[in-house]
Amino acid sequence: MGWLDGQVALVTGGGSGIGRAIVARFVAEGARVCVLDRVAARITELQKEFGDRVAGMVGDVSRPSDNKDAVAATVAAFGRLDIFIGNAGVFDVYVPLAEFPEEQLSTAFDELFGVNVKGVLLGVKAALPELDKTAGSIVLTASVAGSNSGGGGALYTASKHAVVGLVRQLAVEFGPRVRVNGVAPGGTMTDLRGLVTLRQDDRSQFVDPGMADRLRAGNPLHMALQPDDIAGAYVFLASSSARGITGTIVTVDAGATLRVPRRPLSNL
Repeated sequence: MGWLDGQVALVTGGGSGIGRAIVARFVAEGARVCVLDRVAARITELQKEFGDRVAGMVGDVSRPSDNKDAVAATVAAFGRLDIFIGNAGVFDVYVPLAEFPEEQLSTAFDELFGVNVKGVLLGVKAALPELDKTAGSIVLTASVAGSNSGGGGALYTASKHAVVGLVRQLAVEFGPRVRVNGVAPGGTMTDLRGLVTLRQDDRSQFVDPGMADRLRAGNPLHMALQPDDIAGAYVFLASSSARGITGTIVTVDAGATLRVPRRPLSNL
């Protein structure tokens, strides 16, 4: 038996990175999964690997109609919806606000918040009627940038603080029928792309030589987290084992955000 036997999930941004790892882990745990992704080839690859356990739709999470269509596609393929995973995201590659080109700031804000925040709101809004029928669960992808500085630039950090706020607010609004939680990954070796506005979308920062070593040096477990290391938190939060948990953010960062203890003074 799997943790998610008989469950049906919709995962946005499920074609790559953490989203793809979530899809694979959910299928392994007995779920059937529909994926909303902007790249058709990614959905095709998932369907080749997982067969009729996975359905998919090409779309943009910032569009209300695409979110509604994805929910409808999920129900058409599998008959119900139990779990919504709001995972699609884009990054700002740490651009400091003082260095942000003024003429691009407004467009970049709209692009990043359109995916990271509006995309979550639209997806949750579209999924809620079906989740209410099944007493379902929502898990949103936050970030360590949602609770501290240094996890991104000003735009990304603000967007992930917004996601954390949505988890808490929606947990109150949607209870008792629907639980709402979040996962806050730390630096993870994934294909997280930057902004089209800033021409950052052609590669992930994690392809840079030495990135894995830098991540290992920055946490007490000496890990360069992989997407598979994050996926288990989504399984737990979406499962009946977490039936008493809502409004909670589970951090998976190999301890990177812990404070380093100060050494005692030599004269003490």
